[in-house]
Amino acid sequence: MIEYYIIENFMVDQIKKFNFFLDETGDHGLGFIDEKFPIFLLAGCLFEETEYSNIVSEINRFKNEFFKTTEVFLHSRDIRKCEGSFQILFDLELKRNFYEKLNKLINSAEFTIIAVAIDKKKYIEKYGNVAQNPYTICLSYILERLIFCTDEKIHTSTISINIEKRGKKEDAQLLAHYNSVIDKGTYHVSSDHFKQRIVEFNMKLKKDNDIGLQIADLCAYPIARHVLNSEEPYIPFKVIEGKLRKGTNGKVDGYGLKVFP
Repeated sequence: MIEYYIIENFMVDQIKKFNFFLDETGDHGLGFIDEKFPIFLLAGCLFEETEYSNIVSEINRFKNEFFKTTEVFLHSRDIRKCEGSFQILFDLELKRNFYEKLNKLINSAEFTIIAVAIDKKKYIEKYGNVAQNPYTICLSYILERLIFCTDEKIHTSTISINIEKRGKKEDAQLLAHYNSVIDKGTYHVSSDHFKQRIVEFNMKLKKDNDIGLQIADLCAYPIARHVLNSEEPYIPFKVIEGKLRKGTNGKVDGYGLKVFP
């Protein structure tokens, strides 16, 4: 949605509203490293308000078709493992139809992905005892790139950020870090710029059944798989690859996907 402000019959400004949904994959803790999956990744999906309304309607129709309800949560791991409501995917013909339609929905939706991954093994080897929480590092990088991305789209846009609650302690730490970034700014983005652009930071419960958060979840794991082995073909990544933010040079690395260190 675009709002126009008229003063003395002249259009002086316009505000385009965006919704940004964040989800993670992998373990953010540094006390344990899974040798097969040493990646922690935070992925965000940026939707213009009208486009988001469209995809919500489409996803709910999809859920009704396969589950006869919209109350099923599209969760990447449950889908891959055919667990819970997704036990229906043991039917191979139904599974093929499910994936075809879901991939088509995600591929045709208009949104931009910004993701940051940390290879925890390399991170600890490089920073040792001064290593910080991978989640907060990823969030800082994503917030900066979120501002850059909306600057490229329209300078007077506003953003509502949405993230799923993770636990009382984790939520408090996350909110404290978010407030610190917004209040102090970063090397690349001033506090005023953050405050002008980001108008909401919502922490939601799983039971809220937020479609945007479910889409972010579906995007996070395929991107992490790509980071682990970019040579291995993986269809879910190919579905979303073109949605990763690109720089003016057409590159994704460092723009829509940053891998640290």
